[in-house]
Amino acid sequence: MPLATEVHHVRQPNNYSIPSGALSKTPEELASIVKQFASSDGWISRVRLRTEHRWYERLYQDADYDIWAISWLPGQSTGFHDHGDSSGAFIVATGELEEHRPGEQPLAVPPGTPRAFGPDYAHDVRNGSIAPAISIHAYSPPLSLMNRFELDGSQLVPRTHAPNHPANLDHEWQASRNRSTDRFDALSIDQMLAAARARLRRLSPSEAYRAVTKAGAILVDIRPEAQRSIEGSIPGALVIERNVLEWRFDPTSSARLPVATDHDIQVIVFCSEGYTSSLAAAALQEIGLWRATDIVGGFHAWSEADLNRSQPS
Repeated sequence: MPLATEVHHVRQPNNYSIPSGALSKTPEELASIVKQFASSDGWISRVRLRTEHRWYERLYQDADYDIWAISWLPGQSTGFHDHGDSSGAFIVATGELEEHRPGEQPLAVPPGTPRAFGPDYAHDVRNGSIAPAISIHAYSPPLSLMNRFELDGSQLVPRTHAPNHPANLDHEWQASRNRSTDRFDALSIDQMLAAARARLRRLSPSEAYRAVTKAGAILVDIRPEAQRSIEGSIPGALVIERNVLEWRFDPTSSARLPVATDHDIQVIVFCSEGYTSSLAAAALQEIGLWRATDIVGGFHAWSEADLNRSQPS
């Protein structure tokens, strides 16, 4: 399959401008690119999680470089590999990853700190944590070859089969002899919640208030009636119980609300304490509302911030 057919074109992130320049980016330039891209809006809704292997998607490509997003469930890994003649850089957007190099101690890679490298750089990147992770990667020239290796003591030995094309990036990390390989065929509720929140740019109550009053975001209360009657309400919030949420906000649904005009509207969901709302906001992203999110701490946090006094009746 030709390389060009594998490029996925997505909505240009709101605050990301494509750099221009020479046909080859330095590792330092690539580090700056992934840092800027990770902080932009518009790409996070493309992210998916896969239990059988890492999910990935190329988000941008030109003659200079390409950009990829990768999601990682606990235990997923690249295996030892290089990037052919390409320099590269990656940054963790959410979660935490580990970088392994032969003969070196594993390096924890927290969010916001780019790792950059030149051609023929070999490493193994793993999610050794108990929560999902998402990372952004850039390569210059665009990634066209990945050589795979086995670790023999402290030396890397090329695998006997052919190098991988970017279309075959999937690789499951095989655990060491002293550790059994866990299959993540099903997610616990804690993993589901962590996966949902890995996709969201969650808002504090004050941030949500500003988004509603200054930027026209739609505040949505998904608590059941009994809970609302006990706890109170937020003036001006739409009340839409969880079981009909997607039908009310899908712009293609015959049951949609008048405010559900397109997929670009910002919907801010809240529940009582900010748990169910995270799952609900992720579900809205699944149907294309890429700006959907929720309030950290839910209605309780909003009440503690005393924001109802500022809300119009």
